[in-house]
This record gives sequence, C-alpha cells and structure tokens, in this order.
Amino acid sequence: MISTGVIMQGLHIMNNSETRPSDDVFVLFQKLIRSKLGIYLPKQKRVMLGHRLLKRVEHIKAKGFSEYFHYINNPDNKDELDIALELITTNETFFFREPQHFDYITRALLPSINPNKTFKVWCAACSTGEEPYSVAMLLSKHYGAPWSISASDVNTKVLEKAKKGIYLNERTDLLPDDLKKSFCVKGVDEYEGYLRIKPHIRQRVNFFQFNLINTMNHMEKFDLIFIRNVMIYFNDDTRQQIVNNITQRLKPSGLLFISHSETLHGLDHTFELIQPAIYRLKN
Repeated sequence: MISTGVIMQGLHIMNNSETRPSDDVFVLFQKLIRSKLGIYLPKQKRVMLGHRLLKRVEHIKAKGFSEYFHYINNPDNKDELDIALELITTNETFFFREPQHFDYITRALLPSINPNKTFKVWCAACSTGEEPYSVAMLLSKHYGAPWSISASDVNTKVLEKAKKGIYLNERTDLLPDDLKKSFCVKGVDEYEGYLRIKPHIRQRVNFFQFNLINTMNHMEKFDLIFIRNVMIYFNDDTRQQIVNNITQRLKPSGLLFISHSETLHGLDHTFELIQPAIYRLKN
C-alpha cells in the first residue's frame, strides 16, 4: 500500500513552481518571444512554456527559469536562444488537416486554373512538412500543367524534418491509400512503422526558413497561400501586418487559406470570403 506521505510528496513534485516560470518571469519570456518572432504568448500558455523548456533549463544546470532567461539573453549563448525559440514554435500537424481545403483544391480550383502558366503555392507556416506534401500529392495526381510549391517556417528544426519526409504511420491516418501507394514508401528495419515521401515529391517542394514578421518584398507572387494555424499566435497589429504583406504576395484573384479556427474579421483587407476559411483576393 502506498502511504499518504508518498502520495503527497508526488503531488508536491507535480505542482512544483519550478516546472514552469513564475508570472514575472513569464512576462519576460512573453516580451522576448514577441520581439524575436512577433508571437504573442497568452498567460494561459505558461504551463506549456515550462513543459517545453524544462529539459533545457536542466541541461544547462540553471537554477530556474529566471536564470535560464538571462542565460539565453547573453549574446555568447545565441545557440541556446535558437534552441529555446525552436522548442516554443514547434506545432503538431498532420496530412490533409482540414480536409475541406483539399477537397476545394481538387473539386473547384484545379479545373479552373490556366494550364499555360505555372501554378505557384506557398505554405507559409509548414512545420514538419505534412501540409506542402499533401498539396504536392494532389497536384501530382490531378494537375497535368507545371506547378511549384514553396514551404517556409521560422523553426529550422522542423524544416530539417520536413526535408527528410519521414513520418510515423499514425500521423498519416488522413492520407488516402491511393496517395500512400503512389507517393510514399514503407519503412523497414529501424524505420518499421514509418512512411517516407518518395524522392520525386520531396524534390518538388522548396523548404526555406522565414519569419512572417519580416518583409516579403523579395518574394515572388503566388496563386495560393496557406497560412493556417499560425495567426492565432499573433496580436491584431501583427496579424494586420502579415495580411498586408500576404496581399502583396498574391496574384490577382489569388487564394488565401487560413484555418477554420481563425478569421480575418476585424482586419482591413481586400479579400472576399468564398467558403469557410478560404478567401479570394479582389481584383
């Protein structure tokens, strides 16, 4: 039988304040993340922040989150700052997330595209690559004209995973069987339980590091931009800045896909809503 004292000790460890930053220290991290990434981290994310950074706090043998904060703000420790920012911006995604978007591409968009021009797509917060590879598979199967896909993220670690194109089978549940057969290979030996995107698809996606709060003037223009499940992390001023920049990077009548949990409501823009979470740039 486990004694009450042992149970209480376990509860004490789980509730230890050093498993997450204090309110004052969390505010410091908020300001740092806002200045580096443009992301506003609400106070409800304090536990999440602690969970993601605790191992790094222990790794450098800091006495707590306050000491860790000052450590990563030392210019001599820029590598650790990069690691911390990457851990904070790691988001879970999966193939064909929000299937209505991909159904719209296949059913309505592709039949209307001018086949004499290259169809250009930008996945502007691609994480580990499931989104751009989903688009690439659809275009490979259903579109016979030229196309290109650019995919960016602020997090270089997830981009490295995206370039490799190796995924647990459990993360491919929404990937149709016919696409798995055409565009993926099953892992063997140490990679049993994984799928890998075939080289001819991986090579069609151009992955690059990019921070959405930076200027986009140097970028080409696109027919379709995905920017899903990311603007919820920005405040209204930054969201407005990003929408303004995105508008300049779309061709006339270009499409913008956001997530179904997001909206452009309250922002100044020149888009028309054509179905939930899908906008067309007005000419």
